Amino acid sequence: MTVDKELEKLSRLTPPAATPEARARALAAAMQAFDTAENNAPAAQGNAKGWRQSSIINWIWSPIMNKKFLAGSALATLLVIPAAGYLTIELTRNGSPIVDQTEIAGDLSKSEASKQPAATVGQPVTIAPQAPAGNASLAEQSVADAQAPQDKVAPALAKPDSSQTSEFDANDIAALTNKPEGAAAALGAAKRSAPAAPGIAPQRQLAEPMAAIAPSPAPPAEGRVQIQLDPDRERFANAAANPIKSVATDPVSTFSADVDSASYAFVRRSLTGGAMPDPLSVRVEEMINYFPYDWPGPDNAEQPFKATVTVMPTPWNHDTELMHVAIKGYDIAPATTPHANLVFLIDVSGSMDEPDKLPLLKSAFRLLVNRLKPDDTVSIVTYAGNAGTVLTPTRVAEKSKILSAIDRLEAGGSTGGAEVIEVAYDLAKQGFVKDGVNRVMLATDGDFNVGPSSDEDLKRIIEERRKDGIFLTVLGFGRGNLNDSLMQTLAQNGNGSAAYIDTLAEAQKTLVEEAGSTLFPIASDVKFQVEFNPERIAEYRLIGYETRALKREDFNNDRVDAGDIGSGHSVTAIYEITPKGSPAVMNDDLRYGAADKAPAAAADSAHHGELAFVKMRYKKPGEDKSALITTPVDHNNAVTTLDAAPQDVRFSVAVAAFGQKLSHVAAVDTYSYQAIADLAAASRGTDAFGYRSDFLGLVRLADGLSQR
Repeated sequence: MTVDKELEKLSRLTPPAATPEARARALAAAMQAFDTAENNAPAAQGNAKGWRQSSIINWIWSPIMNKKFLAGSALATLLVIPAAGYLTIELTRNGSPIVDQTEIAGDLSKSEASKQPAATVGQPVTIAPQAPAGNASLAEQSVADAQAPQDKVAPALAKPDSSQTSEFDANDIAALTNKPEGAAAALGAAKRSAPAAPGIAPQRQLAEPMAAIAPSPAPPAEGRVQIQLDPDRERFANAAANPIKSVATDPVSTFSADVDSASYAFVRRSLTGGAMPDPLSVRVEEMINYFPYDWPGPDNAEQPFKATVTVMPTPWNHDTELMHVAIKGYDIAPATTPHANLVFLIDVSGSMDEPDKLPLLKSAFRLLVNRLKPDDTVSIVTYAGNAGTVLTPTRVAEKSKILSAIDRLEAGGSTGGAEVIEVAYDLAKQGFVKDGVNRVMLATDGDFNVGPSSDEDLKRIIEERRKDGIFLTVLGFGRGNLNDSLMQTLAQNGNGSAAYIDTLAEAQKTLVEEAGSTLFPIASDVKFQVEFNPERIAEYRLIGYETRALKREDFNNDRVDAGDIGSGHSVTAIYEITPKGSPAVMNDDLRYGAADKAPAAAADSAHHGELAFVKMRYKKPGEDKSALITTPVDHNNAVTTLDAAPQDVRFSVAVAAFGQKLSHVAAVDTYSYQAIADLAAASRGTDAFGYRSDFLGLVRLADGLSQR
């Protein structure tokens, strides 16, 4: 069909006196027809673009223009109307809401509405009546401020088939504005300010990220277009980096063990998506503990942990040292692992209908089921949409039944089950295995609508159920709705762990390769306490563990909950310490502290060579009383150069530096990403699964993104 025939047909269908809604529908149809003409007949491109600038203006929009925008000049209208119209189509095709100022009445017909995605039906349209002034770009004039709500709004133009629409590029904008330099500037600014967000389905992204241009902070202007962005719903705990503490006044550091890995995976997702991560999403200890290390482990399960301490020069500050504490847990042989009773509590709300959410979740749980033993049991409960029990406790020997139940899960709905969290725990109790692993595995993109009316009520239920020996693991999927803060809180209070699954490879690592440490605990309420010798150490700073800090008296209180460690898991903690007399000391000596130091110095005479004393408390599974492990730190633990430190120690230090730099810790401001990459590359060693090579790639990505 030729362009001329399409024009003739549209002229008959929508005469100049046609209603505004008819003209709106005609505009959408015209755009599809002429984009098709452009794709199929290159010679027709000039005619199609010319029609956009002349026929659309005079034939479709002129009645609206005459009625609504009499105050604007004819020249201004000719320039802005086609630009705003085309911009409107491109935005509505991606589901972006636009405020109405023209009060165009009417609704799409039911037959037309049924063909459109729900996100585009009923969204209002605005046409900007003012022309760009001076050399201002289209983006600067079209992206306006928030408008007051209107009583009347018109449905958005129908969303054309993306396969038939031309790319929204600099040439199109230049053709509409007659200002190529302004168009290029607008697109350049959009690209710099809004990199493509990872995790967003391809069909929802603009070819050029015009929808992400920030609105002007100026007061609202009459008749302008406002691009309203959905607020960022991802939530992270707001914890400031640990401060430098003086040993003279605060010699003891106490914290809970942390074996979560969610932060590293989230940071990776951000960087590979082309954006620097939110500093609040970076928990340095989780980044360090993400990697497997070959720390020396205990010989038997009677004492389930062994501590190895290394003191070395700090790579980012020559006047301080690092005290590296590495803990390795006893690794249970697969043949002796206890039976597992697992309940999958799965979010199937409408927001889970993304490739990196429910489909990835189903694949991840299939991997886990294939890892379990025949006598283990699995139950499945869903919430949101069709909430309820999908599978009662079923032995893994009936694997096909379990996998079939997983395959049938579909996303849809938004209403949580009234008491679905209780249902999950009741199923865990129904299949309870004495001396085994009884665990609820909550998988979600961030919607915790599982029954309780508040987060506090949810936390209380989880705390009560852990007393019954039923623990909780939280798995996060996807982007845009992640409630990382609540994930961490629930996992900590449920004697479990939190992980973020962004790829099937991450699911393989978390649920298969590390299934022992993820599912089979060897100790609970694991706490660390380090006391520094004031005769040798002036100051210290714990790197990470901000959300795991405990009071000094909590260490010996067995009623205080702390982290759990699983089979074969390793935990690493790093302190930056400042020796006595170093020029890096930040705190002045106390004016009135001399008298108080005498007893401490006398008491320290027997341990004069020690730098610090490391203590660790833990409970064996099923026991209420904790046991104590102690390790003194002296010159035997020290190495004179960083290169003399073990390979795994040096790599973990590189990860610690990277995490601090991403979270804007001032201590590493002068330590470059290149220096971090060099340290990691020199200590990469054996990398069976490629995790360390991937880390090097992330450092280089961060280096490039930080120089934008």
